[in-house]
Amino acid sequence: MIAPARLLTVLLVVLSTAACATVVSPPAPVEAPAPSVSPGVAPAAHGTRNVDVTFYGGPDNDPPGSTDIAYPNGRHGSAGGVGSYDDPVTLATDPRELPPGTVVYVPRFKKYFVMEDDCEDCIAEWGAHRRPHIDLWMAATGSTLPACEQTLTPDAPVPVEINPPAGRPVDLRPLYDPATGSCW
Repeated sequence: MIAPARLLTVLLVVLSTAACATVVSPPAPVEAPAPSVSPGVAPAAHGTRNVDVTFYGGPDNDPPGSTDIAYPNGRHGSAGGVGSYDDPVTLATDPRELPPGTVVYVPRFKKYFVMEDDCEDCIAEWGAHRRPHIDLWMAATGSTLPACEQTLTPDAPVPVEINPPAGRPVDLRPLYDPATGSCW
C-alpha cells in the first residue's frame, strides 16, 4: 500500500507534467498571396492586339510644356526613352487598359514603349467603349512637333505586342528630333 503523502506527491508530479505538456498541431496550410493589383486595374495581357495610336509631346502634356508623367518609376522620372527594350519610350493610356509599367512593342515604328502616363482621350474611350488607344511620347519641344504628331498618326488601328520579349528589331532614331525638326 502507498502512503497517502507519497500518493499525493506522485499525483502532483503527474498532474503538473500533464499541465506542461504541449500539443503540437501541424502547421496550417499557407495560401499564396493574391497578386498585387490596384482596384479597377486588370493585369496586362500578353500577345498582339490592334490599338488606336496617337502621339503627344510637351505642348499637349499635362501640365502643358512639361515632361511630367503620372507614374514616375525606377525607369523614368519624366517622359523619355530611346525605344530599346532596356530604355523604352513613354506611352500614355488608361491604367485600366494597360497597368503602369506594361511594356509594348510597336512593330510599325520598331520601338518598345512603356506605360507611364495618363491620356485623357484614351481614358474616355476606354471607359465608354473599351476602345484600346495609346498615346506615344515624341519630345518635349519643337516648332514642328504638332505637325509631326499628325503626320505619324495612323488612320486605322495598328497591331502592337503587349509584354513582348527582348530582341525585337529596334530603330533608335527619335520619332521627332527637336534639334533638326525632323520627323521619323
